[in-house]
Amino acid sequence: MTMTAKLDALIRISNQKKYKAFLYDCDGTLADNMDAHKAAYVEAAGRHGLALDPAIIDELAGWPTVRIAEEINKRYGATLPTREFAAEKSAIFIENYIQKTLPITFVVEHLKSHLGKVRIGVVSGGSRNTVSKTLTVIGLFDTIETLVCAGDTARGKPYPDPFLLAASQLNVAPHDCLVFEDGNPGVQGAIAAGMDWVRIDQINP
Repeated sequence: MTMTAKLDALIRISNQKKYKAFLYDCDGTLADNMDAHKAAYVEAAGRHGLALDPAIIDELAGWPTVRIAEEINKRYGATLPTREFAAEKSAIFIENYIQKTLPITFVVEHLKSHLGKVRIGVVSGGSRNTVSKTLTVIGLFDTIETLVCAGDTARGKPYPDPFLLAASQLNVAPHDCLVFEDGNPGVQGAIAAGMDWVRIDQINP
């Protein structure tokens, strides 16, 4: 399926209802960087003597990095210092990968085509520093009206809290928001928030 066909399909889906706000995930939704994030997790874990299966990052896509570190400890019986590990992983990603980040073209074009028509927010499980840099690299930072990141709410995805905060900041009711995601935790959060959602990695013609 071509990028043009995917964009057309995404526009059709988002036009099925008169939404007032679009809330996009960043990593894996706007930014084509999930392989880079997985590599950074694997490298950070390796520095602690842990051979990490990167599939866990796909499974937990959207979780805050600290919570992913906690889950790694739980599954591997490890003792990673979670906050230090999260900072280390972010530093690896920023130093080695972030400047190479490319956009997911059809999602970025969808966002740009709706500027000034609906409110635009980004809701991510990443740190504000990393997400802001990522959005800058792909040329979107100045287009975003609100940005909700790890630590902005007591609970992150898959809980509804980040989505509800973004809707509140945009002064839009949850049922008037459409969420764009690439992972199950984000979809669970959107559903819990009473919002419609789209899995951009499952777009069909």
